[in-house]
Amino acid sequence: MSGPSPRRWAALALIATAQFIVIMDTSIIGVALPRIQQDLGFSQENLSWVFNAYVVAFGGLLLLGGRLSDLFGARRLFSTGWLILLAGSLLAGIAPEVWVELTGRAVQGVGAALIAPSALTLLMMLFGHDPKELTKALALYGAAAPAGGTAGVFLGGVITEYLSWPWVFYINIPIALIVLLATGPLMPAAQPRRGTIDVLGTVTVTLGLGAAVYAIVRAPEAGWSSAETWIVLAVAAALLAAFVAIQARRREPLMRLSIFRTPNLAAANLTQLLLGGAWIPMWFFLNLYLQQVLGYSAFPSGAALLPMTVLIMIGMIVLAPRAINRFGPKGTTVTGLVLLTAGMAWLSLISPDGSFAADVLPASLVAALGMSLAFIPSLGTAISSARPEEGGLASGIVNTSYQVGSALGLAAMTAVAAANGSGRLGDLPALTNGFSAAFIGAAAIALAGVLIAATTLRTRATAPAAEEVTSAPG
Repeated sequence: MSGPSPRRWAALALIATAQFIVIMDTSIIGVALPRIQQDLGFSQENLSWVFNAYVVAFGGLLLLGGRLSDLFGARRLFSTGWLILLAGSLLAGIAPEVWVELTGRAVQGVGAALIAPSALTLLMMLFGHDPKELTKALALYGAAAPAGGTAGVFLGGVITEYLSWPWVFYINIPIALIVLLATGPLMPAAQPRRGTIDVLGTVTVTLGLGAAVYAIVRAPEAGWSSAETWIVLAVAAALLAAFVAIQARRREPLMRLSIFRTPNLAAANLTQLLLGGAWIPMWFFLNLYLQQVLGYSAFPSGAALLPMTVLIMIGMIVLAPRAINRFGPKGTTVTGLVLLTAGMAWLSLISPDGSFAADVLPASLVAALGMSLAFIPSLGTAISSARPEEGGLASGIVNTSYQVGSALGLAAMTAVAAANGSGRLGDLPALTNGFSAAFIGAAAIALAGVLIAATTLRTRATAPAAEEVTSAPG
């Protein structure tokens, strides 16, 4: 291995920017959703696809992004990802109608799926020579994620209120141009490797996830007992089963199935899936409650969520590592999930004539504290459970688990909310009932996470380093 790059800390700033933007793009749209809905004509049920189109493409292609990074070089894939993200951001901003908006969001997700794994590979190339520097670099990289989530919520409010909603996408364009100009001088090059690309595996897993989310989102309108719903669900199950079968047969699969025999890895990934499935619906419907029921405009709505997101960042960087050192990763994870469940259940008590101080702030802070405590140790466990040479694969799998859980959880809770009145815009009691039902459903998902983490995670003699965290929720 060559000596350390003298520009490695400047390169780390660029890599942290990548993590910041990838997470920000999942949160920045939340406050803008009502304006997007009004201007482009989204139905209440289909509005969640502005989020899901990004997440399905991102989660479905993360494993491929990691494979391409290995084959063609991380620096090349990093730049390619930013070019694709730039194009998707432009398309989403200029979108005149629904299908163009969703296409732009999906293209953004493709770019993010190339950026995320190549950024981590570049970080390892730059700092792998010194364990102390690597620990510091990973900690700073991990902190960029909650910062992106916080900035996304606040910037989404500011931009939507004082500019217009397309600028929540246009903001990526100057950042992408700066990153593209700086990547060549700062990032290390790697020789391409020989190998094959599992195209069939990529197609089946991405289409399978998309079909599952589509069926659940469409179910309230088409009917849960309709032929359309069950046919699409059957197609989704067949595609995902085909993906597993393909991975079992291929010599160079996207995802080596035997890795799940590693102790704690499968349990930690399932915990991450349920965290995404609980957290993202809460964040999504809390935005809608603030604007559609309490009557907040975009900027106050974004500002109202700042206490929650700031607490998440503090919890991840300061509180969670201390809790892990004292109580271990399993105890911290279970405690966090219990708090998350309690916060969701508290939010379900919202009322049509409620207030931010009484109905939103205390419950959202409890949920945020729980999320920060549960996310860090379960992610660290998933990454540290794998062999060192499989750290990249483990990181890709756990990122995929969280993104897939986010998409499926939001789709399911959108269906629950719609079945309980969330589609009746202007009817505040009906909207509140729908959103409350979604919070109850999210609490049930978090409670399932409590039970699974408590029964399947093994107690470790030493906690996985909190600094190994390489991503965070949006």
